[in-house]
Amino acid sequence: MTEPGLVDWLSNLIGGAATTLVGAAIGRLMWHSGEVRKGQRRFFSRELLWEIPVVFGMAFIGEAIASYLGANATVGTGIVALAAYYGPRGAEVLLAKWLTRAKP
Repeated sequence: MTEPGLVDWLSNLIGGAATTLVGAAIGRLMWHSGEVRKGQRRFFSRELLWEIPVVFGMAFIGEAIASYLGANATVGTGIVALAAYYGPRGAEVLLAKWLTRAKP
């Protein structure tokens, strides 16, 4: 039996739904930190509040993608974090590219 990893530990500590939200928040915070490094934003600003709905929305989207792919909880949390990092605009670009490639 393999030892539980960080996601398993966090899930056991706070539950699966909260772990999904933590993963989404971390993904979005990584994106926000990149914007801060570029000088596009200050770290503590009103823009940070606008990230809260994005965290929830991308958590739903990422969890749906993980469920569709049949991923386990650990991989699912990673997918949620990645989806939150890309955000709605990134998801739109990826979906548009996929749809144009999938057309006959």
